[in-house]
Amino acid sequence: MEGGGSLNTHKFPPLVGVPSVSASFFCSPSSGQPILKVPESVTGPWKGDVNIPCTYGPLQGYTQVLVKWLVQRGSDPVTIFLRDSSGDHIQQAKYRGRLHVNHKVPGDVSLQLNTLEMDDRSHYTCEVTWQTPNGNQVVRDKIIELRVQKPLCSHTLVTSQSLLSCLPFVVSVSKPTVTTGSGYGFMVPQGMRISLQCQARGSPPISYVWYKEQINNQEPIKVGVLSTLLFKPAVVTDSGSYFCTAKGRLGSEQHSDTVKFVVKGEQFSFLVSISMDYLVPEIRQYTPLFQRREVGAGWEGSPGLFNHKEKILDWGQ
Repeated sequence: MEGGGSLNTHKFPPLVGVPSVSASFFCSPSSGQPILKVPESVTGPWKGDVNIPCTYGPLQGYTQVLVKWLVQRGSDPVTIFLRDSSGDHIQQAKYRGRLHVNHKVPGDVSLQLNTLEMDDRSHYTCEVTWQTPNGNQVVRDKIIELRVQKPLCSHTLVTSQSLLSCLPFVVSVSKPTVTTGSGYGFMVPQGMRISLQCQARGSPPISYVWYKEQINNQEPIKVGVLSTLLFKPAVVTDSGSYFCTAKGRLGSEQHSDTVKFVVKGEQFSFLVSISMDYLVPEIRQYTPLFQRREVGAGWEGSPGLFNHKEKILDWGQ
């Protein structure tokens, strides 16, 4: 068998099953004989599937009687597939369940190999035997190199270009948005436990960084490295302008809009009920300025008896 496409003829008695070779010799192909068409090489993805083409144009009077696929192992080719009058036979356990040879289209005996492994790399031979009108047999073979390629993203050094070639569904990170985890928006009272959320769309993993802007055009300072910036609790000094960044495996770092976060100073009001024998403070809504205000106080009633009106005292911080 020659890799360049040898043509061997064998003289056989009437065909019964698979004939054995009695004689062989090399002769040059001529125009009236079948010709196999194959590529020089085929590349398939590691863990993926590959089709190794092998076709010929059917000729009147020539009957396909045998199809073989062989693989080069060391110095000798090994038969891995055989199609004869009794059916299809996979000769090696390694290929069972993942090797198929086309039989639906006349003249197409291409090999389908699934779930490629790196050791599937080799030279594969497509060999077809026909019976001629005069009772002879013609054997034709062609060799195809199979290459198995691992995705570039499995390498230690990964570039954006290699990711694009091996991860076609990777989505670049979008511009992130900033929201709060409460109904207060970006203005909250001091003492509240609240968080700012940085959210971006894109293929994971996505890394986030939070920054707080400084006065006098100084560089923003990094204040967090998670998607959530938590204040527990928020204090007045947390007030300021914040933004976040998001970075994925592909594309450039994306910046959110700057948001102004305001923490209002905490103040209290007290409702004081004055009576003969008790004083009850109640926390009420405060006013922003320190003040003391008498709403009403006095005594009324007949001599010896008295009632009271409430006196409200408001204090700010």
